[in-house]
Amino acid sequence: MLNRLTALLSLFILAAATHAAPTEEQLRAKAYDQTLTLDERITAIRQLYGYPKEKLIKRKICIWDIAGRSGPIYAAAQDQRGQIMQYGVDVEMVPYTNETVVAEDLKSGICDAALMTGLRARLFHRYSGTIDAVGAVPDDKHMHVLLQAVNSTRNADNMVSGEYVVLGIAPAGAVYVFVNDRSISSLAKAAGKKVAVLDYDKVQAEMVSQIGATPILSDIVSAPNKFNNGVVDVLPAPLVAYEVLELYKGMSPNGGIVRFPLTQMTMQIIGRTDKFPNELAQLVREVFLQNYGLIMERLGEETAKVPAHWWIDIPERDQREYEIMMQQARLHLREREYYDPEMLTLQRKVRCKFDATRSECVNPVE
Repeated sequence: MLNRLTALLSLFILAAATHAAPTEEQLRAKAYDQTLTLDERITAIRQLYGYPKEKLIKRKICIWDIAGRSGPIYAAAQDQRGQIMQYGVDVEMVPYTNETVVAEDLKSGICDAALMTGLRARLFHRYSGTIDAVGAVPDDKHMHVLLQAVNSTRNADNMVSGEYVVLGIAPAGAVYVFVNDRSISSLAKAAGKKVAVLDYDKVQAEMVSQIGATPILSDIVSAPNKFNNGVVDVLPAPLVAYEVLELYKGMSPNGGIVRFPLTQMTMQIIGRTDKFPNELAQLVREVFLQNYGLIMERLGEETAKVPAHWWIDIPERDQREYEIMMQQARLHLREREYYDPEMLTLQRKVRCKFDATRSECVNPVE
């Protein structure tokens, strides 16, 4: 009789354990498990954070677009709104024409998340902001592989930095040097010239001064205007800005675009961790990665509008010299804690994945 009672008690305990509420670790694992359905992952997130099943969570995302509500960036963000609502989040998207203001409103909590350039995102999240490091990502193929690694669930912990979490990273195309005189085809020839630099980034001004040029503090909106009006001679800008910002005005009649990309630019959504837990952010990051091909297609349509006669080709030996100089700049900025060392290492591994013969693959310094 006693043995029978013991057996029944054991079965009761086993049944209770089987139906026990899942632990935080189990729910978090389900939220990151890409083999599960979207509904299963969302359900785990709701349980983990106590979000009600029937009620949408309201969040405010501030979108920086030079053209504001009528701009292409804001329109693209609106296209994602319906998909984000599937995650149980009712998103209010607010357009901003001033990137400085959108960054300040994110800091103050007026915005729960904000879309901005990767250069500005570095002020909130050094790891993701280092994606835009000078010379670190040679082309869009490298960028795609890099973003696949960055957005992996295995890398999720790196996407949180203090109060902030990365909600999404989108490519914005290569940044080139636009000049008003074709003779400015090298760094040495930029000496004595005026170069537009971002006013919130002191390091850019330092780098320009080191090559003997004069940095002219600007913001993203005023810099193209200064170039078009002849206030600056040199403007680093993404190729997609050529037609939108009418940069052909600044290059006419004797200018051009140096055919050597400085970096691959990104647009990033940075959110507050108290409003967007990392498990939910992971779902949004995956959507951005899924749309990589579509985004690159749209970028391609814009870059195709640049006439061939503007391009300034430079000798291959100069290109190799620039690569060395950019690596030295990255190492210097890493030591100053401007660039994140872990991201620089990941970028080096991606470069070596494409070309294992590079000297940095044999003797890595990043």
